[in-house]
Amino acid sequence: MARKKTALDHMNSGREPHIITNIPPGAPGYKQANGGAMVVSSPREVDAMVRQIKPGEVATLDDIRDALALKHKVAVACPMSTAIFLNMSARAAEEQRLMGMDADQITPWWRVIKKGGFLNPKLPGGVEKQAMLLSAEGVKSSPLRRQLAVYDYEARKPRRLK
Repeated sequence: MARKKTALDHMNSGREPHIITNIPPGAPGYKQANGGAMVVSSPREVDAMVRQIKPGEVATLDDIRDALALKHKVAVACPMSTAIFLNMSARAAEEQRLMGMDADQITPWWRVIKKGGFLNPKLPGGVEKQAMLLSAEGVKSSPLRRQLAVYDYEARKPRRLK
């Protein structure tokens, strides 16, 4: 029986970004692309983008998608695959943490938040762990409509992701 792939296995799969020029109607990103092309990124590329976010900064998943689209000179980055690859990156970072890698060497996945400044319950450890890791970097989160959010997230965005 084959062993189940780890998040690190997925990160090192060799998958490369590719461009979709004819997005099927109803597919994720179709409306946003408005007739343009879409990039389906890779786990490594999303991981590299997250690694650019410095302590005290936060970026939304949409910020990462916008940077990916700009990098590949297309209208939009696929919303579903980008979210999946962010989750892979976060899980791989936590696997590395469990293997004893220094905290400053792992991908800072906790610096990526949802639209509106909300913390992401789908990332490892849920919003509680994300809030704790952000707080250690001086980023405060408070309840907003019964969800934890970073109120000053707009002021904490990185200048530019590449």
